[in-house]
Amino acid sequence: MKILDLPPHLDEVLDNSSIRKAFEKQKRLFETNWRHPSLHTEILEPRHLRIYSFRITRKWRALFFLKNGDIEIFDITDYH
Repeated sequence: MKILDLPPHLDEVLDNSSIRKAFEKQKRLFETNWRHPSLHTEILEPRHLRIYSFRITRKWRALFFLKNGDIEIFDITDYH
């Protein structure tokens, strides 16, 4: 699966929170194996909305959904 380009406001989140390097590493891992254990990929509640997340760091997660077979990240959030 391919991750689509991030919207500009999420690029700002990565830069402002100093997690861009970690995000790029996890993105490459996700595109290779989205079920890799270190990603902690999960479907969020309520399940019928089909929103997923994967771990960027212990503190940060990327929220996404499937769009025509690709991954669209719509938020990067502080998990704690």
